[in-house]
Amino acid sequence: MSGLLIRPRIRPRVAVVLVYTAAMCMNGLDSTIVNPALYTIAGDFGRPLSAANTVETAFLVALAVGLPVAGWLGDRFGTKRVFLGALTAFTIASAVCGLAPDLDTLVVARAVQGLAGGLLTPVGMTLLFRAFPPHERMKLAKVLIVPTALMPALGPPLGGLLTEHLSWHWLFFVNVPIGTAAVVLGVFGLREHVEGPEGKFDTVGFWLATPALGLLTYALGFGPSQGWTRPAVAVSAALGSVLLVAAVLHQVRAKTPLLKLRLLADRVYGSASALAGVTAAGLMGVLFVFPLLYQASLGASALDAGLSVFPEAVGLMLASQVVDRLLPRLGPRLLTVPALLVAAAVFATLAIPGVAENAWSVRGLMFLIGLVLGTAVLTVQISGFESIGPADMGQAMGLFQIVRTLGGALGIAACAAVIGGGHVTEAAADPGPYRTAVWVTAGLVAVGAVMALRLPREAPQPPPFDDEDAPPPGEGLAADEAPAVKG
Repeated sequence: MSGLLIRPRIRPRVAVVLVYTAAMCMNGLDSTIVNPALYTIAGDFGRPLSAANTVETAFLVALAVGLPVAGWLGDRFGTKRVFLGALTAFTIASAVCGLAPDLDTLVVARAVQGLAGGLLTPVGMTLLFRAFPPHERMKLAKVLIVPTALMPALGPPLGGLLTEHLSWHWLFFVNVPIGTAAVVLGVFGLREHVEGPEGKFDTVGFWLATPALGLLTYALGFGPSQGWTRPAVAVSAALGSVLLVAAVLHQVRAKTPLLKLRLLADRVYGSASALAGVTAAGLMGVLFVFPLLYQASLGASALDAGLSVFPEAVGLMLASQVVDRLLPRLGPRLLTVPALLVAAAVFATLAIPGVAENAWSVRGLMFLIGLVLGTAVLTVQISGFESIGPADMGQAMGLFQIVRTLGGALGIAACAAVIGGGHVTEAAADPGPYRTAVWVTAGLVAVGAVMALRLPREAPQPPPFDDEDAPPPGEGLAADEAPAVKG
């Protein structure tokens, strides 16, 4: 048997979960981990803080640019190939960020990270949801909660600790071993799926939707702090809005659109997508504005303010257990509506004078936010794709992520506009504007509770004659079996 080549057998669904979690944890962390280090980065390169802010802007704008084409690329070239290619690019860009000799190199590498991250999220979720049929996706709650909600919440405090005790370079170096291991595991463990999109690539849709999302993300990120009348912001907002309207009109009429907007006509998926945008606006808004309120009320440091929201992460982890157990019993509507109503009440409580001044009240309320809002977000994410078939899964994931990304950007922009730019030093004696912004986020979540009434009552049910002893789809296959290809 000396000439026999032995290859490790990895269960495909186990590989999907492990690779997806590793990749999305990297992507989720990198969306927030750099914020505490911007001041240090600016000082190291001898550049003003406004210049260092382009490090984050480049990441967010490039991420938005990658979203529209993610679904088409996955269907055309295969989800495994596109996902691992994006993960490889993300990992290499992380190493370049850590080794960057100047700010310009860092900004370019961050843009590559963002572009790869824009492909990773929808294509990764497509891999995950294709591996698990609807009635089994409730098991994914524990997987989805970590990268989509927990990692962004851990980003600021972890970024502060690494910058203070090591250096800002380690914010990026930590991705390299994780990304490398995930790519190797994905090469051997993932199965390919090529859907084969009909027709030619929608070039017109690409040149309309891609710059539209990039320009709008730029405008929403800088408009509140730099002023909406600043030429760069005003032009980006106006041109992005025009291109977005043109993109929507084109996608509706095109025979083979880049983005299948018709999927939004499905009641369950359309409602879930809209609800994801609203809840993202409320959550990202409150995570942005409350640390500022905390500093304005207590004079706390930036690190203390970041740590004040950490109990939310504990609540999020518990939410994954709640959804796993209650969704099959209560169904999406009965679980989501009360959770969002409670979340709106908790948000409003944070805005009551005297609450932010009590550290333990803040910790308790942040834990509740993670628990109840995390329950709602996970339920929507799992149940919203019940009516989406495998052929449309890539497109549906891309649309879902676009709506959620824009919703989060709008929530932050709305809060920043209410507080007049978010500079604590300018309003340290008057936390009133910050409380008003928190009320805005409470209103957004309350609107989401009304929208959640359109969710289905019943949870996905297993198909008739479900054989629990049979191997799951994609498992128990011969090692040399051809990849799943359709089209």
